[in-house]
Amino acid sequence: MESLQLTRLCLCKSSLNLAPSNRNVGVIKKVGFASLLRRNGNGSLSVRKSGSGKSEGGFGTAQDGPSAVEEKDDSASLVGFPLLPYSGDEVIDKDVISDKVEATEGIEGEEKSKTTVSYNIVFVTSEAAPYSKTGGLGDVCGSLPIALAARGHRVMVVSPRYLHGTPKDKNFSSAVDVDRRINVYCFGGVQEVSFFHEYREGVDWVFVDHPSYHRPGNPYGDSYGAFGDNQFRFTLLGYAACEAPLVLPLGGYTYGEKCLFLVNDWHASLVPVLLASKYRPYGVYKDARCILVIHNLAHQGVEPAITYNNLGLPLEWRGAVEWVFPTWARTHALDTGEAVNLLKGAIVTSDRILTVSEGYSWEITTAEGGYGLDELLGSRRSVLNGITNGIDVTEWDPSSDEHIASHYSADDLSGKVQCKISFQKELGLPVRPDCPLIGFIGRLDYQKGIDLILSAIPELIQDDVQFVMLGSGNPQYEGWMRATESAYKEKFRGWVGFDVPTSHKITAGCDIFLMPSRFEPCGLNQLYAMRYGTVPVVHDTGGLRDTVESFDPYAKGGNGEGTGWTFSPLTKESMLAALRIAIQTYREHKTSWEGIMKRGMQRDCTWENAATQYEQVFEWAFIDPPYVQ
Repeated sequence: MESLQLTRLCLCKSSLNLAPSNRNVGVIKKVGFASLLRRNGNGSLSVRKSGSGKSEGGFGTAQDGPSAVEEKDDSASLVGFPLLPYSGDEVIDKDVISDKVEATEGIEGEEKSKTTVSYNIVFVTSEAAPYSKTGGLGDVCGSLPIALAARGHRVMVVSPRYLHGTPKDKNFSSAVDVDRRINVYCFGGVQEVSFFHEYREGVDWVFVDHPSYHRPGNPYGDSYGAFGDNQFRFTLLGYAACEAPLVLPLGGYTYGEKCLFLVNDWHASLVPVLLASKYRPYGVYKDARCILVIHNLAHQGVEPAITYNNLGLPLEWRGAVEWVFPTWARTHALDTGEAVNLLKGAIVTSDRILTVSEGYSWEITTAEGGYGLDELLGSRRSVLNGITNGIDVTEWDPSSDEHIASHYSADDLSGKVQCKISFQKELGLPVRPDCPLIGFIGRLDYQKGIDLILSAIPELIQDDVQFVMLGSGNPQYEGWMRATESAYKEKFRGWVGFDVPTSHKITAGCDIFLMPSRFEPCGLNQLYAMRYGTVPVVHDTGGLRDTVESFDPYAKGGNGEGTGWTFSPLTKESMLAALRIAIQTYREHKTSWEGIMKRGMQRDCTWENAATQYEQVFEWAFIDPPYVQ
């Protein structure tokens, strides 16, 4: 793993080759898929399937954050700016780029940095918190736009207006119909979509409305699996996102053609293909740029090849999204393996590519982490970077969190033990402040390394520790958690479901946080844990490697450095070894342990930090001309 750390791409302008890359739109016939892939009956590839996603108990979580339920279906298939705040009546300068002051006076008198160049930025995403969210994608697209708007950019977020017939529909109650209708020509007919709009925290939140977004379930599926028309639903999103900057007079002016699109994952991947094939040839968006943000390469939006005709693209653009499965991944002897891969189309046609951590930007160019797209991504390495996600430090703040028993901070840690005692009482565990309490929050599936925890618990539980798990997913793992709790009533708690307060209590009440993920594009739970002084023990991969620094007691003249422990390879033995070192340090080296806690709590994980790095990539995107065939 040292070689990964030495060779991963750095977000440093001087280290990048800014020459135009090879934008090959040919068919990829890569055979080196990771072993996790399998072919679904509907023509898509997916990771090992999680469970039905049904919530049963008082515990539950999301893939990247404990405050949301992660997808429980195969919906995401594998190879699956306002310049100034305005009320709505004010006129805003419509130029995409303008000089800005570098600092303005904050509301409370503090100096807040601003960018020297501002852009008209259009986020396109399938989800954005708090309106819709199943995991880390929703967190990013709900927080990063606000951070960029605060720095002086004009920002629009385009996402579907989901109505599920549940109390969560009230999230859209403040959005008003802007009385704009457009016709989308796709899937053999004309589809009419409309737009709703809310201006909040300096951002134009635009919601695409169509009957296909109004149904029970989550944004991608329900308890029976993925919606069969997801390609249709997100094709509408792509077309609507391309039209929104042209037809919506928000704040008195449209965003216009000189804008910067940030398209997120496969759901929005049709946007750069549409820009290149249906707009620029006619002189529209000739000065716009498009950046693809990959949150999880495992989800690529693959459908049967025959569906290409549904996308409404010119016939000569078939090669941009065409995909051929290797022979071993085909379902039968007569299967030609031909498919449509929307994410591949975005990789080919976007001006730059970003991932949600630096380490992940390297991993996706390898056969193990590229899910069949590694060679294509490798050819675009000169425009590929990684920026680690931030977190909402207002929601996740131990000094003011309304969900925990006692408040504390890096300057006064006394409240953390009170959180632990309160949580032990609530769980019905023996109240022992001196006993190491280990926590896990995550989706119960193969990616998250649940099988390692399952195999290690009988051995780990022999030590004097307590263990609590929160999550849902694979029914087999859910059943195992219940059985383990019955077998180890004094040491283990596992509960299936979803509960925001409980996720905060685990993060604050535990001493050690375990994340043995097989791959993790960024991960948020380890960031939340460090913010709350809970020491992470994580697999040395992707964003986990980038954010958790292994403890070194001999650094800095014996004062030590590091915020947790990473382990590799991904084996039960390696994980147990790291956990035992952490447990020993907790018990026998209290001063060192307190130093680890404080360093984690003081780590800069704000979106302000990430936003400044995004601005550098924006600048690079406008150096080269936009993509043309």
